[in-house]
Amino acid sequence: MTAPLDRRLGLLGSVAVGTGAMIGAGLFVAFPPAAAAAGDGLLLALGIAAAVAACNAISSARLARRHPVAGGTYAFGRERLGPLWGYLAGWSFVAGKTSSCAAMAFALGTYIWPDHARLLALGAVVVVTAVNLAGVEKSAAVSIAVVAAVVGVVLVAVVAMLGGPAAPDAGGSGVTSGGVLQASGLLFFAFAGYARLATLGEEVREPARTIPVAMAVTFVLVLALYTAAAAALLHSLGTVTLAESLRPFVAGVDAAGARVLVPSVLAAAALAAGGALLSLMLGVSRTTLAMARDGHLPRALAGVSPRTRVPHVAEVAVALVVAGLICVGDLITSVTFSSYCVLAYYAITNLAAWTLSRSPSWRVVCALGLAGCLTLALGLPTSTVIAGTVVIGLGAANYLCKRSSWPADGGWGHPPLTVPPPREVS
Repeated sequence: MTAPLDRRLGLLGSVAVGTGAMIGAGLFVAFPPAAAAAGDGLLLALGIAAAVAACNAISSARLARRHPVAGGTYAFGRERLGPLWGYLAGWSFVAGKTSSCAAMAFALGTYIWPDHARLLALGAVVVVTAVNLAGVEKSAAVSIAVVAAVVGVVLVAVVAMLGGPAAPDAGGSGVTSGGVLQASGLLFFAFAGYARLATLGEEVREPARTIPVAMAVTFVLVLALYTAAAAALLHSLGTVTLAESLRPFVAGVDAAGARVLVPSVLAAAALAAGGALLSLMLGVSRTTLAMARDGHLPRALAGVSPRTRVPHVAEVAVALVVAGLICVGDLITSVTFSSYCVLAYYAITNLAAWTLSRSPSWRVVCALGLAGCLTLALGLPTSTVIAGTVVIGLGAANYLCKRSSWPADGGWGHPPLTVPPPREVS
């Protein structure tokens, strides 16, 4: 049996880990492609994404309270629905978030040193892996510093943009239901950081209390910041210019006559991408650990360092895969692919949460979350839907093939999974 992880993460560190992932993923990545898809319906798309994410956060928090172990919905789906569902959740999470890791590393390199973005991205992966290997409480300490710096700069930039001249009317672009749904799927990518808290369930102190509170605080803070940022960018740039911008906050403060803020904005963007990369790699490695414990991935990946109590083998393995993806990474394609896989992950989250209680009000939340995930996933570009479906289908085929050949003990010497009957939650 593999060693358990230590519970070293408190409320402040948990909020910092989740907020760091969400801010890095959203503010400096998702708004331009979302504006291109939604046109003048950008704020509506943000509201839809937030509503779906809120349902998912409620389901995730309640599941994490009942099952405070590493792995997030991989563990929840396994315990509530059965091994196949848990495996598909873990497969979707690892596939989507590994793509996100590569995108964040590449974005960091682009902001700091555009001519050598790939080289710098690889260096960022090495640094983040070293921090994560040092222990989860050190990762949280770094996240707190990153979040404080980034939020401070973003708030100053938002005030500057709102105080500057409004963008001239460039005609905007039409609003279509398909475009709004596609933009909502893209913006959902920005809200997915709270999943990191569920995947760290085995390392959080008092998880039954800390995880739900941390998710709620993180979600409210980030939604307020995203709404303010979207309004400021639309005020300063307008829909068309925002959609065409590679670095929207730089363009926004420049248009507002606050060019003195550009260096700070660039530094904040790089810090946000680095903070997101740190949190993402934490989450992916913990899901990899949980899947390896159950024999769905090689058992060697379940190794835990006797000194730092972190899953060091999984950390290194994830870093190597991310480094390989950086060489062929494309930011927008990575965002859409990650969104599809993560929406599939949360669809399983809501299915698992459905089994927690027969309360009609509770099941309405789960049903809305499930329907929202499926709708946003199918609203993404067709190429992304096809690619994501193929990847998830390959995961299912891999599971079924291996399952048919496993011995009675579950394979790799691991005892068979037993799924307890659904339990009521008050």
